[in-house]
Amino acid sequence: MRHQVSGRKLSRPTAQRWALYRNLVADLVKYEKITTTEAKAKEIRGLAEKMITLGKEGSLASRRRALAFVTDTKLVNKIFTELAPRYAERAGGYTRIVKMGRRVGDGARLAQIQMVE
Repeated sequence: MRHQVSGRKLSRPTAQRWALYRNLVADLVKYEKITTTEAKAKEIRGLAEKMITLGKEGSLASRRRALAFVTDTKLVNKIFTELAPRYAERAGGYTRIVKMGRRVGDGARLAQIQMVE
């Protein structure tokens, strides 16, 4: 039984799944809007919001925690200098998921995850 076990496995081993999450969050920070499957979008929503929350804290420790996850200094600088001030007055809910229908090849549900303006 899997009572109260949260998260999706996405048919991947743990290390591969976390690498996917890190890349998707990095792309979301970079482009501020990405199209992916609905399940992947729902999984990275919380991770992306945690990165922005770290940016709002602004401490050296939070910058290092963000760097441990994103690993690209330019993107971490963007989180701390552009995104965190943009959402300074907002208490959460920095991303939005818009459902887009089904993919032609395999019928997977697509969604666009984007940063709220």
